Amino acid sequence: MIYAEDTVDAPEAALAATEHSLGESHASVTLLEYGDYECPACIRAEPLVRGLIATTGPRLRFVFRHYPLVELHAHAELAAEAAEAAAAQGQFWPMHQLLFSQIHKLTLPDLAAYAESIELDMIRFNGEMADRIYTQRVQEHRRAGEQSGLQTTPAFFLDGKLIDVSDGFGKLEDAVRAALAGK
Repeated sequence: MIYAEDTVDAPEAALAATEHSLGESHASVTLLEYGDYECPACIRAEPLVRGLIATTGPRLRFVFRHYPLVELHAHAELAAEAAEAAAAQGQFWPMHQLLFSQIHKLTLPDLAAYAESIELDMIRFNGEMADRIYTQRVQEHRRAGEQSGLQTTPAFFLDGKLIDVSDGFGKLEDAVRAALAGK
């Protein structure tokens, strides 16, 4: 387990235009999450993150990266690939929200139903999922997290500093609010 006071080489500086982000790229505070769509703690964190995004306005940039714990969650990597397939059609965030709201319904038929519900091009979606063309991108996200020393999800970096949420998400909310108050 990594704690907030540990030194971690956060990938914050390497945030690219291709990241899945909400908010302005020049926001005063950036919150980066490494998450897994099948992780119970990530599922519990999602409403808090959505609330922070909604209440902080343009001062917060939120970035999501995949960190599927394939050793524990059999469908996590495939769900992340479905999110990437949706992103390729400009629908990452609708798929992201669906994946977190459909607890443990992440089989390929479930993912296809979610894709259809957000009106993706299903021929393209099904082909990309069958060919697993987003596996590499998902694994790149995971490797970046591993290089930062991560072993579990969710993991949150606030302006490059890892926030310890092992005791609950109150620390995350307090840290975001304090960072915004200081800027």
